[in-house]
Amino acid sequence: MTTLRDMKSGDHGRVQGFDAGTPAYRRKLLSMGLTPGAEIQVLRVAPLGDPVEIRVRGCSISLRKDEAAALLVERLS
Repeated sequence: MTTLRDMKSGDHGRVQGFDAGTPAYRRKLLSMGLTPGAEIQVLRVAPLGDPVEIRVRGCSISLRKDEAAALLVERLS
């Protein structure tokens, strides 16, 4: 298991959970469809790693580097 922050452009993954220390941000991610079991694809990573653009449930969203670190992901492929 890894975090979204550690994934590269083109990687696929499945959401496993969230970092324990971010309850408010966890609710925000859940409302955007990043629920456990949801499959994601990393579309782009900015040159300095911030932000990260992902596709989940047919929508593209961008997350800051610190926010991406809160999302625990199983790497697929």
